[in-house]
Amino acid sequence: MSTISPQTALVYIMVLVSASDRTMSDSELRRMGTIVRHLPAFTDYEENRLIDDARTCAEILDNDDGLNAVLGLITEAIPKDHNDLAYAVACDIAAADDQLSQEELRLLEIIRHRFSLDRLTAAAIERGVAARRKSFPSEV
Repeated sequence: MSTISPQTALVYIMVLVSASDRTMSDSELRRMGTIVRHLPAFTDYEENRLIDDARTCAEILDNDDGLNAVLGLITEAIPKDHNDLAYAVACDIAAADDQLSQEELRLLEIIRHRFSLDRLTAAAIERGVAARRKSFPSEV
């Protein structure tokens, strides 16, 4: 039995990725809210828990070995057949501000390995995130 819900684990992933470069941008925070409001995985999640869950994650991260502790909680809470969802959420947050820092790229690699995602599956998820972020140029 996990100590956190799968939805809380997804929030922890979003906080991890957003905070990995020491800056949680407005676009990342907005994207978190959008994901919680619209992703079917959050159907039974009360949106008002987002701030408390994010705060709890940040508190755990502030401790010695906080990253491993949070990753352990996430791994324990996410069912194996949802590992792709966890990685997709991580990629969505990393891409939210249109720039990927080295810290974010390294954390995505850690998450990919933690969830035993093969490179082809990870590439497909990454490509899907990139495709969803495309827009058409404005007409002049």
